[in-house]
Amino acid sequence: MSFHSVEGAGLSGLPLHAIPVVAMDTETTGLDVKTDRVVEIAAVRLKGGPPGAAPSYAALVDPGVPIPPASTAIHSLTDDEVAGAAAFPQAMAAFTDWVGKSVVVGYSIGFDLAVLKAEHQRHGVAWTAPRSLCVRHLLQLVAPHLPGQSLEVAAQWLGVEVGERHRALGDAETAGRIFKALLPRLREKGIVTLAQAERVCRSLTARLEEEAQAGWHDVVRDTRQAPRSVAEYARIDSFPYRHRVADVMRLPAVTIAGTRSLQEALAQMIERGISSVFVEPAEPGPDDPGEWGILTERDILRAMNADPAGALAAPVARYAKVPLVTIESDEFVYRAIAGMSKRGFRHLGVRDAAGRLVGALSARDLLRQRASDALSLGDSLEQAETPEDLGRIWAGLTTVARGLVYEEADPRDIAAIVSRELRALTKRACELAEAMLAARGEGGPPRAYAMLVLGSGGRGESLLAMDQDNAIVFDQGEPAGPEDRWFEQLGILVADMLNDAGVVYCPGGIMASKAQWRMDLAGWRRRIEIWIGKSRPEDILNSDIFFDALPVHGDLRLAERLYAEAAAAARSSRTFLKAMAVPAGDFRVPLNWRGRPKLEDGRIDLKKNGIMPIFAAARIAALTHGIAARSTPERLEAVRQLDVVDAALIGRLIEAHKILLGTILHQQLRDLPLGEKLSNRVAPAEMEPYERQQLAWALGQIDSVRTLLGTPGF
Repeated sequence: MSFHSVEGAGLSGLPLHAIPVVAMDTETTGLDVKTDRVVEIAAVRLKGGPPGAAPSYAALVDPGVPIPPASTAIHSLTDDEVAGAAAFPQAMAAFTDWVGKSVVVGYSIGFDLAVLKAEHQRHGVAWTAPRSLCVRHLLQLVAPHLPGQSLEVAAQWLGVEVGERHRALGDAETAGRIFKALLPRLREKGIVTLAQAERVCRSLTARLEEEAQAGWHDVVRDTRQAPRSVAEYARIDSFPYRHRVADVMRLPAVTIAGTRSLQEALAQMIERGISSVFVEPAEPGPDDPGEWGILTERDILRAMNADPAGALAAPVARYAKVPLVTIESDEFVYRAIAGMSKRGFRHLGVRDAAGRLVGALSARDLLRQRASDALSLGDSLEQAETPEDLGRIWAGLTTVARGLVYEEADPRDIAAIVSRELRALTKRACELAEAMLAARGEGGPPRAYAMLVLGSGGRGESLLAMDQDNAIVFDQGEPAGPEDRWFEQLGILVADMLNDAGVVYCPGGIMASKAQWRMDLAGWRRRIEIWIGKSRPEDILNSDIFFDALPVHGDLRLAERLYAEAAAAARSSRTFLKAMAVPAGDFRVPLNWRGRPKLEDGRIDLKKNGIMPIFAAARIAALTHGIAARSTPERLEAVRQLDVVDAALIGRLIEAHKILLGTILHQQLRDLPLGEKLSNRVAPAEMEPYERQQLAWALGQIDSVRTLLGTPGF
């Protein structure tokens, strides 16, 4: 009957607005937490919960003792009213079932929890505290100088409605409204996630000591001492996250002309032991777009059932399904599993980066894989119906990241997955923003456009401390013109949705909501010409992030054309490439007098002081040699294949890049449950000795960047 444990629910990194939460209150026979009894329990559901769960819960409780008149004067409950109500064990069991694995909030909830714990002990029942937050603590963080911190004062200050006072349901409703009203104010103070809220609440030492002396229950768990469950780390079947579609697809795809008979198609399937064939496109015409189709064994069975005598002689095109749904060969397997499950498909076509059909993937190919964890991540974004739904992707990402780290997956694969979901998140935010603008009467996109993800998200190197880097290109329209104003609204909506989901606003303003990162094709061409022609430090800084861009939504060809033009212009300007090389070539790892990395507050920024010179050099190499790859390892590997640089040097930089990414990721996973702000800063003192040795070796390879950039041909 006690609360359900949520330690392994992956809630620590979720934004506060996205956690499953209920607001609770109790009424009691008095104020002594050790001896007084519960007479009423009530709560309202603010977010989440099991499907079909009631939005509120309220129940009277028979305390088994008379209610003092002084208490009745406050909450109006009498002995007659609670007579015949459920006893505490039964009432609590029903309540905790309703709460499920939600976080519990309440105003001065430490009192309520203390009374509930005492009731458990009184009835000989084991006590498990819920994961909880005190709304009064959060109010003190936001408004420490507010005169008085009563429920009424808080509600008046925030402008929220006050429910029926001193009845459990009314007070729970009011506490819930206050909690929701505090969220944007907490976000302004950098308190975004559940773990961050818990961390700052622990800093209210004077208030916590006062509550402890009154016998109240600890509200916020101490995550610094919380055990880490191995099961939580190991629950991920890592294969779908560590392998690409190209690793498991059938190659080549078996195809058949649409004019051939069903009999011939069936013969091919039997001969090759396959369950489908792809149907070649017909010549494009007014009624036929010339798209690939698919014919499965189930299609043949249905045809034979409908026309037993003539089906096998009929042309394949009559029964094929068009168009064929495809997936890129470079996609992760978990994305293929999610796509099949969502659409109810058993087969997918596989295409290469140029759009050519290169293979086939069937459910049979994936049968050995467990899909449950993959599905939770792979299709959650596509199913999101509201901006609030998007925040849930954060919990999925952190759970997957922890599981893969436990299984010692390559940190570059983990970063690629996080980046893939960041791009999917941005795409879905664009789709929701378009729908919002249409609902406002603003119409759809006025011109063809593309949303691009820049920087680490485009390179496939994002980890858990991500911020926004995106841009919009549209085909035609003047600055501040009607087209630009529409795309500005889109950019603002997307930026707000991403920020609420946990991908915070870019501190440098590199977002499509800003005019300098939202232009038509002609405007972008002028901007790129300035970047390359003037090569000022600020131009280099802005162009750096652009040359990692990947389009994620809209007219992708428009964005790819712009990128190709920019890359060609950069390659033709030796002055520009040399200017790009200066910061990376001049970099030195900051060392102290003992030859060890300099630390600030016990940490070193491994992006600024480690990874950045490597990915900058790889980017310059890609532009110099016309390499299309975006990721740092792929760019460096392509340079190694050119045989213009010492292959061993390139190999060491690739390995150093891997170690530095992994070191940052491990630190972020240590910081996450503690409520530390996630960043690229790592604490060597928290590492195992071998990890420190690896880090020292990786930092020692950074000087090789100068050798790479000084090689003839760069």
